[in-house]
Amino acid sequence: MATPHPEGTPQIDVSCEELEALLEKVRPELGEAGYQKLQAAIRTLGYVTELLQNQEATLASLRRLLCHSSTEKTSKVLKQAGIESSDNKLQPPDAPPAAKRAIAGHGRNGAAAYRGARKVAVPHASLKAGDPCPGASCGGKVYPQRDPGVLVRIIGQAPIAATVYELEKLRCNLCGDVFTAAPPEGVGEKKYDETAASMIALLRYGSGVPWYRLQGLEKSLGIPLPMATQCEIVTETAVMLQPALQELTRQAAQGEVVHNDDTSMRVLSLDRDPDIAPDRTGVFTSGVVWIFQERRIALFFTGCKHAGENLAEVLKQRPTELPPPIQMCDALSRNVPKAAGAFATLLANCLAHGRRNFVEVTPNFPEDCRFVLETLGEVYGYDDQARTQGLSPEQRLHFHQGQSGPVMEKLKVWLGAQFAERKVEPNSGLGKAISYLLNHWEKLTLFLRVPGAPLDNNIAERALKKSILHRKNSLFYKNRNGAQMGDLFMSLIHTCELNHVNPFDYLTELQRHAGELKQTPFCLPAAVALGEICENDRLEPCLGPMVPYGERRGKA
Repeated sequence: MATPHPEGTPQIDVSCEELEALLEKVRPELGEAGYQKLQAAIRTLGYVTELLQNQEATLASLRRLLCHSSTEKTSKVLKQAGIESSDNKLQPPDAPPAAKRAIAGHGRNGAAAYRGARKVAVPHASLKAGDPCPGASCGGKVYPQRDPGVLVRIIGQAPIAATVYELEKLRCNLCGDVFTAAPPEGVGEKKYDETAASMIALLRYGSGVPWYRLQGLEKSLGIPLPMATQCEIVTETAVMLQPALQELTRQAAQGEVVHNDDTSMRVLSLDRDPDIAPDRTGVFTSGVVWIFQERRIALFFTGCKHAGENLAEVLKQRPTELPPPIQMCDALSRNVPKAAGAFATLLANCLAHGRRNFVEVTPNFPEDCRFVLETLGEVYGYDDQARTQGLSPEQRLHFHQGQSGPVMEKLKVWLGAQFAERKVEPNSGLGKAISYLLNHWEKLTLFLRVPGAPLDNNIAERALKKSILHRKNSLFYKNRNGAQMGDLFMSLIHTCELNHVNPFDYLTELQRHAGELKQTPFCLPAAVALGEICENDRLEPCLGPMVPYGERRGKA
């Protein structure tokens, strides 16, 4: 490789092996800490040199490799640019500093956080309600308290367990007949229980663990389960659960708000859709998240179609009497359904995408970007207030119109002035960021005109992390059937997660009531099995995974 050299100095050709040999000679003088640092630097130089020889390497990929992961938080972005941000944008000038709010997700988990834990009631060994107080002779009586004392004990267990039943055999010494003990009640004839299929699907498509890692993990724990066997189990389960996905899709099509986006995916053997242009070579996974009656439904689609085309397929099931849904996505045209009429949507664009353009150019235009980032931060602060107060869509709209409306109008005036007064070059990084906001202003500010319109598309971005995790760990799907199976399980699992429901229990209940699911696709069997009864005491078409795990007891 050629070592980097300043302008005008001769280039020196040297290999990594020669550099490491020189490093070994000076190791005593460097000390162990210095030696480790220089060794890492030499190996990094060699790796970067190999990357540069690849024509597909980009500056962005090298930057991600060599630089620390960036953050888009306003205070940290501005700090990296060498300026300080204002912390009290939402406070009046004479107001005292607000108390710092605790960051969600930090600190110890309380007992209520263990929703999937088995609860064991432990009565007092010597007392019961109404007994006289055993303490000082006060003459009082003890009574039960509302909140019991709580102890949390966490144990480890294998993801897949097996039980070997050794059935005793007795043989007659005269006739030779053999009499075998009957298996315990409830064992059944199936070798693989529904819970095994649920756990394999969760590890594979919920956590992105490849087949060979699952096989190795289970084998090391004494449960040999080959990759082919696991794939067969999940394939059979996917066929049973297909009506559940169809029901989720039907109900999603009735939603009020939809978020969609897509990411690249690789399928080794993919037969092309007949309605897709032959020159389209890309393969994508689209994430579509619907909000229906304050419930969230995640749907995944892998193939040659873009997010807008997959959204149009879902909209085909939308009742014609319903108004067009609010669609949140970024400004790419492929995210929007191309057909008009029944597939029309009320389009909103993602404010986070517009903000990100300013984050990227903050080091070059710190003061200008500071104004934009802090202004948008003020709007997000108001949206957080509306969410914390639990405002209805109409109340939230009036709140934003009163609070965020003047802020956004001030921002629009400032953006227009940068070009009108020739303060910014239109082709510069800052100019392009400003142009993006101005060109999509109406769609970026839909939340100021329509009840329920969101600010950004972050919920779809987070949903696509399921697919990205699979892509990073497993690299690809083998064929279309494998991709569709992944889409099914990701849709069911992530829908459960979005609604704070235990996906393991939900998948298990669907399998145990597969017959009911097939015969009555309009009502999911998990709701039937767990007794979800409506106010009129009859089962209604409902979203099975939307019932919180601790509240699944229906009316008598």
